Amino acid sequence: MRDLIRSLIPERLWTGMPVVPVVRLTGTIGFSTPLRPGITLAGTARLLDRAFGVKNAKAVALVINSPGGSPVQSHLVYRRIRQLSEEKKIPVIAFVEDVGASGGYMIACAADEIFCDASSIVGSIGVVGATFGLDKAIKKIGVERRVYTAGKRKVMLDPFLPESPDDVRRLKAIQEHIHESFIALVKERRGARLRGQESALFSGEYWAGKQAMELGLVDGLDDVRALLHRRYGDKVRTPLMVERGWFGRRVPGVGIGQLEQALTDMGLAENVVSAVETRALWARYGL
Repeated sequence: MRDLIRSLIPERLWTGMPVVPVVRLTGTIGFSTPLRPGITLAGTARLLDRAFGVKNAKAVALVINSPGGSPVQSHLVYRRIRQLSEEKKIPVIAFVEDVGASGGYMIACAADEIFCDASSIVGSIGVVGATFGLDKAIKKIGVERRVYTAGKRKVMLDPFLPESPDDVRRLKAIQEHIHESFIALVKERRGARLRGQESALFSGEYWAGKQAMELGLVDGLDDVRALLHRRYGDKVRTPLMVERGWFGRRVPGVGIGQLEQALTDMGLAENVVSAVETRALWARYGL
């Protein structure tokens, strides 16, 4: 009789079955427009809250595929994951797909364990900033730059003005501060698992999965389904946390549906700029 009753109840409602909610975090971090969302705290907070709110969850799995982006948004997402994990007393397992680099790796460090594929790109523990120097170009075409400010450093690193060594020094000092914070975070989370020279680990270099495992940046080579089934049994449920898109489509983790993508491709200037920045971040890792 018990088996008969059980067969009439949807599997997701069975009691006693292990559950590991899955949250996908895909894309660049912080580069976001209304129709092309990247990974931000605002865009992921509700998904994370729902994942950690699942009754009897054995763990929460993060599936990460990100080349990085905004250090602030990376850290905000990292902090929210740690806060929820500690508050709910639920462990976190991260799985890196193609890339978990820079801010993507920072978010992965919110997990208690990190796994990846042998060909995943992992690391890039550093800080980068890039711009263009257009002062010679505007002179050549006869454009006069007029800027009016209150505050002598308000136009620091203006791409239409010649580069100032003093401005570069100030920027590098800020980058060093952010880099030091990133290094401290990785050391705190990975601890004695880290192996290799710090000069290499924190140089901004990145590695394929097997090398990353040897350096202690990840704990093993595995995929989300295989590891969760091996650890929690074949009956483990792994519900994917999803949101509704603007047009009612179910959107897994971070991303948009085909209709939203079509509207995006119709093209506003901000979406073009966002797409170029996003492409440049992925291209840094050969993708």
